[in-house]
Parts: sequence; C-alpha cells; structure tokens
Amino acid sequence: MRPYHQIPIIECGEPLVEIPLELFAVESPHPYEKLGAPYGEHSPYFLRKSLISNLKEAQNHLQRIHPNWHIQIFDAYRPVAVQQFMVDYSFAQALQERGLIEAQLSSSKRQEIWEAVYEIWAVPSKEEKTPPPHSTGAAVDVTLVDDNRQVVDMGSPIDEMSERSLPDYFANNSELEAQQYHAHRQLLHDVMLKAGFQRNPREWWHFSLGDQMCCWLNNQLIPGSSLTARYGRVV
Repeated sequence: MRPYHQIPIIECGEPLVEIPLELFAVESPHPYEKLGAPYGEHSPYFLRKSLISNLKEAQNHLQRIHPNWHIQIFDAYRPVAVQQFMVDYSFAQALQERGLIEAQLSSSKRQEIWEAVYEIWAVPSKEEKTPPPHSTGAAVDVTLVDDNRQVVDMGSPIDEMSERSLPDYFANNSELEAQQYHAHRQLLHDVMLKAGFQRNPREWWHFSLGDQMCCWLNNQLIPGSSLTARYGRVV
C-alpha cells in the first residue's frame, strides 16, 4: 500500500467526459491501445468533467510563456484491466531487456524485477480504498510540444523504469543539456501546479487533482490539513 492510500475517499459522482483533443496535442494512435490494452467503453482520453477546465487553465499558463506550445496528453483514464495489462507487459519487457526467462528466475530476482515495475506502475488493485490513480479518472500523463509540434525533450521518455523518471533527476547536473531537461520538467510542473494539479513525486509526467495522491501531497504541504479524495475508482 502506498502512503496516499491512507486518504479516505468520498466519491462525488462526477462523470467521466472526453478530453477535447482539438485543444491539446495528443499521441496517436494511443501507445497502450497499440499494444492491445482493453479500454472497453471509454478511450484513454477521458477525465472527470471538472478536470478539463483545469487542464485548459494549465495550457493557458503555458501559452503565456510560449504562445504556440501545447500540452500533449499521453494518457488519462485507465481502467484497472488496462493497469493490469500494462503491469504484465512491463514485467515482460523488463525480462527481455535483461535477457532473462521467467521460468528460470530465482524468487529474489523475480521480486527485484517486480519492485522495478512497481516503481512506475501502481498496483492494479480492485479494492475500493486503494484504486490505481488513473482508474479514478483524476490523473493524467502529460508532456509538452513546441511551436513546431515536436515533443519537448524531458531527458527520458514517459514510463521509463529508471531513476531518470524522478522529477528532479537532472536538477543538480551542471551539464547544459541536463539543465535544459530540468527546465522543461519545471515548466511542465509549474503550469500544472498553477492549475491545481499535483505531481507524482516519482514520475515527471504524472499529475492528478482530487484523487488520493493529490490530497495526500496537499496535506504534506499544509500542516494540519486533512483533505479527503473526491474521486475513487470509476466502475
């Protein structure tokens, strides 16, 4: 269980709605759908209704600094079935990258690989009190594209299972290129934060609002605060 799962959920019942993709940049076809992830009746580009306004606000903040830049939506709503699919896929990819065969793994090696997977992926829990953040429809994975519609280089791709995914990984690196990566990450963080989102402390691309993680992070920032989540898992 992650620390944010201690936050109570009082579901508000706000509907999932489709993100107006014409306002944002988007990766198409969706990377998880290409792999065969089972989304069912909703696409990956859905969020709780009120978050759409916050996402627009974040883009407005961005465009005050870079008028022709856009937020790119990588992923948003993710059913638990998709979470399970991607966890299993990532485990298989980790085995392939290491040249390992699952049937030949020792228990300690298997555990090591699963720990690496769960550094990036939330456990695909179906328990009401411990939903994966994306299953609530209140989390979104985003990056930036520039005025040439090129993805801005953040120093590592979304979903990379390495320490480079940590938001401040490049913060203390004096190389010019590394400082550019950090500046880009900070820009993304700043515009999302101004719009009310909080960033996952382990992933530069993951932001949420109104779910357990966001409320837990806000409670850390405000002594004595006891915010409760308004979004639980979408069934």
